[in-house]
Amino acid sequence: MAKQNVKTKQTPVLKKSKFGIPRPKGGKQSLQAAENHTNREPLPPPTGSAPYRLALTSVIETPLSATKMVFHVIGDSGGIDNASPQQYVAAKLTDQFETATGEDKPSFLYHLGDVVYFNGEWNKYYGQFFNVYHNYLAPIFAIPGNHDGLPVDQTAASEAISGISTFVKVFCDKKASDLVVPGGGTVDRMSMTQPNVYWTLQTPLANIIGLYTNVSETQGYIDDTQKAWFINELKNAGKDQKDKKNPKAIIVTLHHPPYSVDKDHGASEDMRTFLSNAFDSSGVTADLIMSGHVHNYQRFTINNTDGSQVPYIVCGSGGYHNFSLVDSKNVPVDTPNNSIPGYGDNITFDNYCDDHWGFLRLSIETANGLRTITGEYFNVPRPLADPITDPAVLQDNFQINLDTHKIKNLMPQ
Repeated sequence: MAKQNVKTKQTPVLKKSKFGIPRPKGGKQSLQAAENHTNREPLPPPTGSAPYRLALTSVIETPLSATKMVFHVIGDSGGIDNASPQQYVAAKLTDQFETATGEDKPSFLYHLGDVVYFNGEWNKYYGQFFNVYHNYLAPIFAIPGNHDGLPVDQTAASEAISGISTFVKVFCDKKASDLVVPGGGTVDRMSMTQPNVYWTLQTPLANIIGLYTNVSETQGYIDDTQKAWFINELKNAGKDQKDKKNPKAIIVTLHHPPYSVDKDHGASEDMRTFLSNAFDSSGVTADLIMSGHVHNYQRFTINNTDGSQVPYIVCGSGGYHNFSLVDSKNVPVDTPNNSIPGYGDNITFDNYCDDHWGFLRLSIETANGLRTITGEYFNVPRPLADPITDPAVLQDNFQINLDTHKIKNLMPQ
């Protein structure tokens, strides 16, 4: 689609891209149901062909590096009752995108679900999504969270304006198109063309396999059809993982976290069992697993008997106003430690933050014969307490060696 001019309140005319509009200097962003905790909802029909893969090169026109890829990760961002935390996160994401150059510029933002609270209502997408990220000039991919998939009620009329159908309209369109959104008119960001609500993003350096864990507030749910698809995707990605000429990392995303020590949602034992069984069935293990749902940041390491290590990350601090506090009464919160009740001594609780909103930046790189994923988690300033001009602060920094499957903590001790 050719570039168009769009009018904004901040400047007379700005150039539009497929993914938003440039941020004016000094510009400010303005934003504008009761929860129903059912177990599961029917999945929508796929909008693309099986096995539901999307190549990053089909979305990004600029050439991609074969040696380094950087991208952002957030989850649980919808600013339903208080827009300020989400605005602060979006501002710092945009700062990093605008100031980075070359291979260090993020190629996209990956959302771990709960884009719009509380029921994915179409009339809330402008205030909680399009207007917030309209200056972030990169694609935004996503998997649905429980709030993205849960309709206001079970009638056909309500499902047309809430629940998973609106997520599909925004993220799983058959063709990238302009979107007319209540309260925002024709928005600056075009629809995305993810082929299904569960799908694989194929990039030069990693295959990112995204699951949809449905609408439960607690455990999450994956049916047999999606399970069979996931095992097949692991097997396919496993071939790339072991390719001698161009090996690729495997990253798995799902909204409900297999591990968490928070007081509100807690970990999903069902998802933990699901992943373990799928890894066993496929003979392939992911290099990194990321979830949202819990409104904080946590990092765990699984220490396998063969000496390999696998990180599990919770990154659900993207802007929803309530934090999920760590259960400090029942959990040792000094990190790192491997004394989490019920988890066994092979699981290390490495780092966490439950009092600031923030985001993750991942860099996948091949350099000097070493293949790594470097993770940096940033806290953003707290609304009311800190000015938005304060910088984002590094809270966690780690590196995964993709050849030895070992994890190194890069934060100063």
